[in-house]
Amino acid sequence: MSSPRSVNPPILSEFLITSKINFQIDSPSVIKAQVLAGGRGKGKFNSDGKGGVRIVDSASEAFKSATNMLGHNLTTAQTPQDGLRVDKLYIYKAVSVAQEFYIAMTFDRQRSSPVLLISDTGGMNIESNIDNLHKLWFGLSTGITDEIDAYIQAELGFSDLEMKEIHRILVQMVKLFKEKDATLLELNPLVRTEEGNFVCLDAKFGFDNAARYRQGGIFGLEERSPEEEEEDQLAKLGLSYVKLDGNIGNIVNGAGLAMATNDLISLYGGKCANFLDVGGAATKETLSKAFGILKKDPRVKGILVNIYGGIVRCDMIAEAIVAAAAEMGGFKCPVVVRLQGTNCEKGLKLIEQSGLDNLIVEPEFEEAAQMIVNQTHGVGF
Repeated sequence: MSSPRSVNPPILSEFLITSKINFQIDSPSVIKAQVLAGGRGKGKFNSDGKGGVRIVDSASEAFKSATNMLGHNLTTAQTPQDGLRVDKLYIYKAVSVAQEFYIAMTFDRQRSSPVLLISDTGGMNIESNIDNLHKLWFGLSTGITDEIDAYIQAELGFSDLEMKEIHRILVQMVKLFKEKDATLLELNPLVRTEEGNFVCLDAKFGFDNAARYRQGGIFGLEERSPEEEEEDQLAKLGLSYVKLDGNIGNIVNGAGLAMATNDLISLYGGKCANFLDVGGAATKETLSKAFGILKKDPRVKGILVNIYGGIVRCDMIAEAIVAAAAEMGGFKCPVVVRLQGTNCEKGLKLIEQSGLDNLIVEPEFEEAAQMIVNQTHGVGF
């Protein structure tokens, strides 16, 4: 998702209301907050305490609701505690709902098979009605069989005419699920209107990350939160970043070393703020980026650089650390550097001779972990 933008809610709201409701939709209409989280209908805005899905009967009412939604945070059961900022609204014509259904397709890993989930109690209450979900396994080659249709009609009570429409929807879902390398395709709710029509009011999609090379168009639409955007930028540099809830930043090379570092810091009473694995891509550019990410994190009160030089030489790591520090104007919090492996003595000597403040060298793993925990007491980056 792109970084939150500064918006003028009244102006943007007025544009949306006049362009959508007055000319295209006509009231009554539904306004829905567009954030990457579910449970929006039961959520609350920090502006007026109302939910993220609202039915309005007039343009003036829509204007008021949109103004209280755009640029404000919506908190749901699936968002961070402070909620997510809403910069987009989806506005569409309200429909008269006779019944809500839930239909989804995903993979059952235990059976190594795609599975169809369907219920006649869809909408916001689906999570409290899990027991009403019918599970029907199918093959991507066979699709929706006559047996599946017969079961659905018997259990959900569709008429022959309704079942014909439901079958058409399911066939299209299987086609989309297969062609787009989906891991989840969810219609919730699919509603039957008072007029007897079936309309999908909301949908959720998930796609196989390993299929990015095949699904460039879809992944090109991907939105990220600011934190996810940082992770993506780091990944492009060959770095892996996992955010934790502590105050000690870690720069390591290798997932195993990252976990061992986390365990040792915890053993000595500290808590890690992250795993930042530079792998074999530890260069001046990547380390500068890594330090820059930690510098922007207000939680970080100290940093442990724990590198085992194998393919990557320790003296090159040391040069990159010194260069990154110089580029940043020095370190404002304690940074303990532990280097072992190829050219480690040369690397440690380079750091010792750099004359940089707050930069401490410690060749032993346990001592380095204990040192950063002891050094991290109420210090800002």
